[in-house]
This record gives sequence, C-alpha cells and structure tokens, in this order.
Amino acid sequence: MVLRTYLAMIKFEHSIFALPFAMIGMMWASQAANGTPWPGWRTFGLILLAMVSCRSAAMAYNRIADRDIDALNPRTATRAIPAGLLSLSQSNIFLFVSCALFFLAAGMLNQLTLWLSPAALFVTLFYSRTKRFTPLCHLVLGLSLGMAPAASWIAVRGSLSLPICFCAAAVTCWTAGFDIIYALQDAEFDQSHGLRSIPQTYGLKNALHISRFLHAGAVKLLIVTGILMHSGLLYFVGVASAAGVLIYEQCLVKPTDLSKVNMAFFTLNGFVSIGVFAFALADQFTR
Repeated sequence: MVLRTYLAMIKFEHSIFALPFAMIGMMWASQAANGTPWPGWRTFGLILLAMVSCRSAAMAYNRIADRDIDALNPRTATRAIPAGLLSLSQSNIFLFVSCALFFLAAGMLNQLTLWLSPAALFVTLFYSRTKRFTPLCHLVLGLSLGMAPAASWIAVRGSLSLPICFCAAAVTCWTAGFDIIYALQDAEFDQSHGLRSIPQTYGLKNALHISRFLHAGAVKLLIVTGILMHSGLLYFVGVASAAGVLIYEQCLVKPTDLSKVNMAFFTLNGFVSIGVFAFALADQFTR
C-alpha cells in the first residue's frame, strides 16, 4: 500500500513520456559508437536508473513544493501529501533517496554525466517554482523532459553531438505543448491564486494556438533529427504517425469543452512517445 502511494505521488505511469525518447537517444548513440543499437545491460540499466530516479525526485519535489497549493485546488486535493496519505518527512526521504540514486547512476556512467548531473537535476526540480513567476513554466518542464535523449547520448558516448540536440528540442516543444493543454483546466484557479501559466496569462483560445505551434515545431524538429541521423523510412513513418496523433489531440480540446483533456494529455501522448520509439527501434533493426 505504501509503495502504491509513492508511485501515485510521482505519477510513475507518466514515465511513458520521456523514457522512450531516452531509449532512442541511447540506441542512436550506441549505433554511432559501436555499430549496434544495443549498448549492453550495464549501460542500459544505469540509464534506466538515472531516468527513473531523476524523474522521481522531480515529481516528489513538485508535490512537496506545491503541497499547500494542491490542498486548495479541488482537482489536486486528493494527492498524497494534502490528503494525509504521506507525511512531509516521508516525502523528503523519498526525494533525498531519489537524488542519491540519480547521482550514483550518473557517476557510474562516465565523467561527463557526473559533471552534468547537478545541472540536469536542478532543471527538473526548478520547474516546480517557475509557475510562481513566469507563464513560460511549460517550456521549463519541456526542457526537463527534452534533456532525456541528449542525456542518454552522453551516457553512451561521453560527449554531445548536434543531431541529438534537435531531438531534445523536439521533445521540449512536444512536452510544453501538451502541458499547456493540461494547464487549461486550472486557468481560473491559477488566476485567483497568483500562479502563472500560458492559459492563465493569454486565455484558453490563445493557449491552444501556442500549443499547436509548439506541436508543429516538434514534428518538424523530429524530421530534421531523422535526416541528420540518416534514419530510414520506418523512422519517418513513426514521425508521421505521431503527427497524426497530435493533430487528433489538438482537435479533442476546445476552449469551451475541456472534458477530454485527460485523454489528450495522457493517453494520446503515450501513443506519441511509444510510437516514435517503436518505429525508431524497428528502423534500427531492419536497415
């Protein structure tokens, strides 16, 4: 029961967003360095540990930092801390353990991942504070997920390359776009409690236009990434499929009808990340 509560606190199922793109970065880096998309169990396991622990730390900190705000919002009042399912001390212990595991995994990968790990952790934790002073908080969240493919590339190769940066930018735009959609449902609450978001600042209609612009940019950046990586046809089929899902996602949500926000946010974006990964994987093994 306690484990289930911790997993619910960090929304463990949302790992489906960034993890597939981290695996894409890992495959591409291994292919470039070793001639095979598989880097070995040790590297794979450490990347997985780093990804899960970093995200777990970020979500735990978000719940700790927002505990008073969450208690006021009917949509979030049932979260673990405001609902009394986890104490503040229990949440802090979980946060510190997650951070320790992240630094351990980063240190065991290579020197560059260790040096960059504090900066990566700072970005993922800092997101929780940005909604207090800037509507660009969605882009900070996007960057925290967008780092995933670049981080995996560095973990395998010990250096950074320009093509994977385009992939990181694509994930940043994609994440920011769907986070804006998710924030639509809290626009009034944010306005009345001094919190910032693009829907709160620019209104629901304009926020959806910005979300669509970011998603269009994400698709274009994924295409550029594929070209620079010399990907095969299957990868581009995956990107085209993702573009179709994003178009459908944008059609589901309207300023006057937010009833399908959760489907647009979680279900469809899960299809985007897993779909691109599946086609990228197939592309690697069929070329």
